[in-house]
Amino acid sequence: MKKSLALLFGLAALLLLGWNGYRALVAQPAGFPVAVSSVLEPRYKLPEDPDDWQGRIDYRRLDRDFATLTAQPEMAGLAVAIIEDGKLSFVHSYGVVDKTSGEPVTPETVFRWASVSKGVAGMLAAKLATEGAVDLDAPIGGRISSLRLPGGAESQITLAQLLSHRTGLTKNAYDSKLEDGQNPALLRGQLAQAPLQCVPGTCHSYQNIAFDAASEILGQAAGTLYSDAVEKRLFEPLGMTSARFDMAGLTGAKSWARPHRGDDVRNLSESYWRVPAAAGVSSNIVDLARWMQAQMGEKENVLSASERVLAHSPLVKTARVYRGELARALRDPAYGLGWRSFRYAGRQLVGHSGAVDGFRATLIFDPLARTGVVAMWNSGYGRPFALPFAVLDSYYGESTHDWLDLASLSSQPVLPRSDP
Repeated sequence: MKKSLALLFGLAALLLLGWNGYRALVAQPAGFPVAVSSVLEPRYKLPEDPDDWQGRIDYRRLDRDFATLTAQPEMAGLAVAIIEDGKLSFVHSYGVVDKTSGEPVTPETVFRWASVSKGVAGMLAAKLATEGAVDLDAPIGGRISSLRLPGGAESQITLAQLLSHRTGLTKNAYDSKLEDGQNPALLRGQLAQAPLQCVPGTCHSYQNIAFDAASEILGQAAGTLYSDAVEKRLFEPLGMTSARFDMAGLTGAKSWARPHRGDDVRNLSESYWRVPAAAGVSSNIVDLARWMQAQMGEKENVLSASERVLAHSPLVKTARVYRGELARALRDPAYGLGWRSFRYAGRQLVGHSGAVDGFRATLIFDPLARTGVVAMWNSGYGRPFALPFAVLDSYYGESTHDWLDLASLSSQPVLPRSDP
């Protein structure tokens, strides 16, 4: 009887929302209009050539290492950009967008960000909170959202807790159903029957479907679709001309990376594009570098210091992010508003990594040094997740670790725990 009444109330609520509510809850992944192509239009010469690579980092050695890494059979293509002391100091691409065609990766090639997208939701939330449009500490039950949690916990969970994965749900709840093609808004309603890992609000448990309730809440607060709000308030002011949501945001680009597993080109699935706040962004490597540069304070007129601190500051302790030696080297792992943080070699780092079928991405930076790395590749190989730490070691003058370990590539690669 209770389930029947809940269903009736839910249907009545959707009818009351009308067409605009329906678009916010169900049609969210439509995103904003996509250009036919995302041709890179740099405002200055990109540091692609060895003569352009100036700084403390040993770029020439790293370039050789990246090329060797990309030549492994598990890889297809790789794009890397490095910001040193706040300046874009290195951009280079390796391998191919498609092993079948042999088309090379270029700085214009668009890849998927996967869960690096979560930081976008966190920054938009911080911006809207600073403007007074949302209250991060208010229960999300007061906002239009399809999310339902066991015991009605959505009436107690705050937006900050949602964005830092403190819903209490078991890790990656219902992701397999999303991958099977089920509607994410309907799945969020079904989470009321999902198993709990802990009392809601008391622990970190990584989510995608629940996290994407943020796209509904933030879109409502901004008075538009989530994707449109991100474009107008973040991507466009930052000059990120290739950054897009939706599958067409990838495939509409002049050069786009095909997902690979070994030598096989994978079929694209819309699953994780349907949760735009969790995993919806695609761009070329230069725009991902622009995004990281803005996190360092290089675009104060777009992202203020208070907004960045609000988004990046740790809110909850987490389990280790990676495995093996790298996991042991990263101390005090924590999570903020869509952003991870941890201590490495005595320095506080901020960033995120991501994985969807046939794509991987990582963004790691040192806020005080204003130095960091972004990388994207079109395979499921895990070793490049260690790439930022090899670069940071070069910047710090450290030689304790050989994170890429190119001499023993047959050994078990470093893998993320799971950041789709």
